[in-house]
Amino acid sequence: MKTIQLLCFSSLAVIHGVSAQDAATPSLAEPGPPKLLTGNAAMGDWTTDAPGVRRHLRVGDLPEPNEKESAKNRPKEVKRPEGTWPKAPANFTVTQFATGLKKPRVIVTAPNGDIFVAESKAGQISLLRDADGDGKPELQTVFAVGLNQPFGLAFYPPGPEPTHLYIGNTDAVVRLPYRNGQTEAEGKPDKLVELSEGGQLTGGGHWTRDIVFSKDGKKLFIAIGSKSNVDWNKEEEERARIFETGPEGQDKRVYAWGIRNPVGLAIHPVTGELWASVNERDELGDNLVPDYVTKVKEGGFYGWPWYYMGGHQDPRHQGAKPELKEKVLTPDVILQAHSASLDMTFYDGKQFPAAYRQDGFAAEHGSWNRSRRTGYKVVQIPVKEGKATGEYVDFLTGFVTPDGDVWGRPVGVTVAKDGALLVSDDTGDCLWRVAYESAGNR
Repeated sequence: MKTIQLLCFSSLAVIHGVSAQDAATPSLAEPGPPKLLTGNAAMGDWTTDAPGVRRHLRVGDLPEPNEKESAKNRPKEVKRPEGTWPKAPANFTVTQFATGLKKPRVIVTAPNGDIFVAESKAGQISLLRDADGDGKPELQTVFAVGLNQPFGLAFYPPGPEPTHLYIGNTDAVVRLPYRNGQTEAEGKPDKLVELSEGGQLTGGGHWTRDIVFSKDGKKLFIAIGSKSNVDWNKEEEERARIFETGPEGQDKRVYAWGIRNPVGLAIHPVTGELWASVNERDELGDNLVPDYVTKVKEGGFYGWPWYYMGGHQDPRHQGAKPELKEKVLTPDVILQAHSASLDMTFYDGKQFPAAYRQDGFAAEHGSWNRSRRTGYKVVQIPVKEGKATGEYVDFLTGFVTPDGDVWGRPVGVTVAKDGALLVSDDTGDCLWRVAYESAGNR
């Protein structure tokens, strides 16, 4: 999934995705270079989305904060209209991999190719197996139940023979014994890391807890979002942070802080560096504060709640913490504000063209507090030699009707064993599969 700059695809401009009636037909595109949007144009709304559209937002593009401009515009969720289908770049095919799930959130691929799905509201994890590689699972079953809003999932140790499945419940990181091919959990989860203070659940606000292991398996990273939008009090002292522990939950420490809600964590497959997909704060206007995807610096401070995007002071904390201003890091990739950037992954498969490999993919769940909708898509994060270019590119779009109603909301992304990209949709209660169709295998 490399630099979706996707250069080799000059046909990535106005891309037409497959229709519901012809879901096995690759997308076609009009010739011409990919469209690049910058400045105000890059902020846009869903009507400017299309596979291959590139955006590059810079800190200098940001408007002044305007609390009076803040909007409430929750999506009207509807059933997928007849004849509509997600849109992908030219030569990609979009199909439904699985249906009938219960608000699927994070999805991960086990070393043997099984797909694990966190169904947070149901308190369970489902397993899907496509043994014959036809793009549809023959087995769809519940792997574990009785969990507390499970979200993050990670196999340990990294590599072909895991012994455990780690789960990020909202109140603790737990683990279950696991062996390749196992279809049902055995025993009760062991609690490894308590995510509460003094026995009191640090609930409310952002409840998701993503987790990921370092490449060598020696470090477990845990993401905890803030309780509030932009308040600061004792309840926030262990939140808006990414923690690091050992694989047994030992030696817990703060890895990075001031990250309002690092919903998605991922390790770059080549560099081994930690990245995060982050929801920023609200109520400063349609275009503030942008969400972002960034490489996470150890010990780094990302501003929340006093600053944003480098040394920009939040007006609700005017004059506070001046000693921190010069320490605020600017994220690598600035996204459209209020897009609700959730889970992310890096493309480590071989099915997609080389231009995609080692790039990031992030699911944008979609805005609720912007006068014109943003998000509701999957974007590609171009990465060259381990560094983000600063651009991001629409990859999977089309979940919003021309009237602004919403029929799909991406949450999770994972690379299947065959190299296809799978995307969870908690409005459609399904998983989408995006596969590359080269000219030789159509």
